[in-house]
Amino acid sequence: MEQPSLDELLDFARETARMAGALLREKAHHRHRVEHKGVVNLVTEMDRLSEQTIVQAIHAAYPDHHVQAEEGTGREGSGVMRWIVDPLDGTTNYAHGYPCYSVSLALERKNRIDLGVVYDPLREELFEAVRGKGARLNGRTIGVSDTDRLTDSLLVTGFPYDIRTSADNNLNHFARFSLQAQGIRRDGSAALDLCYLAAGRFDGFWEMKLSPWDVAAGALIVSEAGGRLSDFAGGPFHIDGRQLIASNGRIHEQMIAVLQEEGT
Repeated sequence: MEQPSLDELLDFARETARMAGALLREKAHHRHRVEHKGVVNLVTEMDRLSEQTIVQAIHAAYPDHHVQAEEGTGREGSGVMRWIVDPLDGTTNYAHGYPCYSVSLALERKNRIDLGVVYDPLREELFEAVRGKGARLNGRTIGVSDTDRLTDSLLVTGFPYDIRTSADNNLNHFARFSLQAQGIRRDGSAALDLCYLAAGRFDGFWEMKLSPWDVAAGALIVSEAGGRLSDFAGGPFHIDGRQLIASNGRIHEQMIAVLQEEGT
């Protein structure tokens, strides 16, 4: 079977992300059925409906593609391509009516992410990247900031779902960065955090215990926008890793130094 081109796959990813995003936007002000996967880890009926919409679209268009999706409704395929899907990144925000959430789709070919799309349905901002072709926001090329000092930087982070039960919960890092950066935000959608970094709205991002669907698309968008990715020690980043620093590259070593202050 002839493989589709990346341009075709990008068009499909855009259309599918917008379709799922429109569904989320339409139901945003409805009362939602909220379930708990953990004490602070929520899932709503809209997570599942958005995921079902995306998975069905992929299966109809590309029945041989694998799908890995957050809520577990992915499919096994026979081909070499795998979609990594977060149908609603920012579920807690969505459940509370806080307007910060997104749909994230990434395409992996032969263990490499080659395409990523993140869609914010409220602002109608679609971030995208194809490996080697740069990053764009609504068709316009974007790039990371040129801030070169941590003290002048706006950072963003998040906290793991086991914050109440694990000592490895990012609170120590947050405290240290709070004293060294210009400001820190915690918006609740890692995919959007990474895209804002790619667009120069943030200068640096760090977080731990993320899942592949949280970062696969956003990490490619950052890389294609000229940013740098690593683990907390400066080693290679992988979507299955448990630590991520993303930055404009200019403050990356300064961020590593803060994260290594206590040898953690």
